[in-house]
Amino acid sequence: MMALDSALDWQQIMAAVERAVMPHIGAGKVADYIPALACIDPRKFGMAVALRDGTMRCLGDADERFSVQSISKVFTLALTLQRVGEALWDAVGREPSGSSFNSIVQLEAEKGIPRNPLINAGAIATTDRLVHSYGGGQAGAWEAMDDLLDTARRLAGDQNIDIDCDVAESESQSGSRNRALAHFMASFGNMKNPVEDSLSAYFCHCSIAISCRQLARAALFLAFDGFDPVTGEEVLSKERCQRILAIMMMSGHYDNSGEFAYRIGLPGKSGVGGGILVVAPGHGTVAVWSPGLNQAGTSMVGSIALEELVRQTGWSVFG
Repeated sequence: MMALDSALDWQQIMAAVERAVMPHIGAGKVADYIPALACIDPRKFGMAVALRDGTMRCLGDADERFSVQSISKVFTLALTLQRVGEALWDAVGREPSGSSFNSIVQLEAEKGIPRNPLINAGAIATTDRLVHSYGGGQAGAWEAMDDLLDTARRLAGDQNIDIDCDVAESESQSGSRNRALAHFMASFGNMKNPVEDSLSAYFCHCSIAISCRQLARAALFLAFDGFDPVTGEEVLSKERCQRILAIMMMSGHYDNSGEFAYRIGLPGKSGVGGGILVVAPGHGTVAVWSPGLNQAGTSMVGSIALEELVRQTGWSVFG
């Protein structure tokens, strides 16, 4: 039987997680196709658990900032749903992709409508609608990113969250595949702004530098039906929060999503910067970072840490 959160021995839990990951530190391959990420030390590891009362339990490099990459898609989706509502689903589907995060084959077969908002094409289309909601164009892109950053800082209770301009530039310079996806969607009439304007916002939000502690705290509303349990702020409606968690469970790790659900049993989102965010509904949020990735682009050591954490806490939604 799962122990009550108040009865959990966090010192013992975090020690067990540390024992589980130590033999594997440095495993996996960093995302060297993005030049600014290629030089990150693969032996880095950090974890932060945010609980209902705002208490944090941390391990390792939990306060070192890393490139959020695709984890930002969760926050972009939340903000876009707030601003454009259900109209977003005219541009983006809600089905698992079962394909690589930057696949163009599926997009062609489905006439420019991405499978979900957490694959690259879907996140670009979502970002495009967000930019359009601020008036469109380059001015709309900058205003959207300012609002997204302000939201992340407010939810984290920390102003020290910024876009890493070097990573954003590196993303842009190596972004040929993302440009192909965007132009392909534009050819089907599924982009409302000039491609480069929407992509500039996309590259920026994927280049936010954030720590595990900041990320876990900023996402805490997702574990409590859209309400920040510490401040009482309604960040998102309960219904939309539930929908985002469903999409994270089905599609948060691309063609590795089924394996992640099987092993960890929590809604999550990974990024090729080595971060993973998971949500334990009614309990809290967990952010973990270790740069070495598996073939699907999910942190290898991060996944091991999360699997052990769930074993220790019983937080799986299936158990």
